[in-house]
Amino acid sequence: MAAALQVLPRLARAPLHPLLWRGSVARLASSMALAEQARQLFETAVGAVLPGPMLHRALSLDPGGRQLQVRDRNFQLRQNLYLVGFGKAVLGMAAAAEELLGQHLVQGVISVPKGIRAAMERAGKQEMLLKPHSRVQVFEGAEDNLPDRDALRAALAIRQLAEGLTADDLLLVLISGGEPHPVRCGGGPCGGDCQRPHCGQFPQCARLPAYPQSLRPPCSPATFREDCAVSGRF
Repeated sequence: MAAALQVLPRLARAPLHPLLWRGSVARLASSMALAEQARQLFETAVGAVLPGPMLHRALSLDPGGRQLQVRDRNFQLRQNLYLVGFGKAVLGMAAAAEELLGQHLVQGVISVPKGIRAAMERAGKQEMLLKPHSRVQVFEGAEDNLPDRDALRAALAIRQLAEGLTADDLLLVLISGGEPHPVRCGGGPCGGDCQRPHCGQFPQCARLPAYPQSLRPPCSPATFREDCAVSGRF
């Protein structure tokens, strides 16, 4: 043990063997290269799903600006194009759509999470924001992803716009994952049998007043938890 303690200081002062040094540098360089590759992969993945590029891959105008092409289908434009949308990414999607469509867009209504515009401004994401004189009306609601009256008003505004259209009008619908529950539930409480034991798991959900039966799609197994949360019937 004493001999070992005498040898250790000399080893600490001795220069590293060239092979050991080169190995350490190589491992460091490899680690940095992997980190850079991971960063590039992340940026590429995020860039592929940004609203602007996504919208431009799906929508385009013909050179004369008289037809809207949605993937492989064409639609005649005659000042008859409207827009609705709901979900976390819809603010940027609507901004990209309005920039592309220009004066062809007559009116729009979107429902987005509460505080998302302020968050985009703080992050410097101006491309994700609508212009000051936008034709798209923005409703913010569903704070903390819980149904509330603001989200309900957004759903009713979307419904009102859609019901006012004619057979000659075009409605562009933008949807992103995680839309506010009242929109998912058709703008109001669902109509199925929500008198089930696990509905009591949502004591924090807003109690919304009753709305017309037309706004109450039946509960389905896939969305039952969300529908029960919206209904406020426990």
